[in-house]
Amino acid sequence: MSGDHYFSASPASAENLRRIRATLAGAEVELTTAGGVFSPDHVDSGTAVLLANTPPPPPGGHLLDLGSGWGPIALSLAMQAPHATVWAVDVNDRALDLVRRNAHDLGLVSVNAVRPDDVPEDVTFRTIRSNPPIRVGKNELHGLLERWIPRLDERSDAWLVVQRNLGSDSLQRWLAASFTPGFSVHRTATARGFRVIKVRRHGSPPTSEIDVI
Repeated sequence: MSGDHYFSASPASAENLRRIRATLAGAEVELTTAGGVFSPDHVDSGTAVLLANTPPPPPGGHLLDLGSGWGPIALSLAMQAPHATVWAVDVNDRALDLVRRNAHDLGLVSVNAVRPDDVPEDVTFRTIRSNPPIRVGKNELHGLLERWIPRLDERSDAWLVVQRNLGSDSLQRWLAASFTPGFSVHRTATARGFRVIKVRRHGSPPTSEIDVI
């Protein structure tokens, strides 16, 4: 049995490419996935909950899919906002190759699939969408969010989906305590055992809350 995790940088397991069909941004599409990445046979339940319970992305600017896997969030963002620049960030090189392949096959030219250190430091994001890698451990997860959430533009939102029994409520409390002042944290949806958490970066002067969908 392979010791690979979906957050392994270079999976040692057989690639085992496969084709699947999925619905992204309201369209049925055919995609390529592989072994050694997260949920290779279908759009996982958490990502499906996130996609169903977030508003359309901003039409322009830089958009971030943090922990992209083979790309369902990044591809959905690019399909909905073809004039935006979508960053699909992951540490798994095989996953990034799949994002590039799928973006090419779907004609999505605005997707950049890269490792975290390859995102230019001056890029800020109009939105962040993530099914974060909870199983990397609390310290790694907190470090990941501390790195990227401050890169939200003013008056912009990060949307995270976390399974309830894997600590969504404690993560929400940590987010609320860690990102202050200038941020607010709210749970916006619960479905299929998952919570959707919105982290809002306010502007100067502070902005009012956007209506919860």
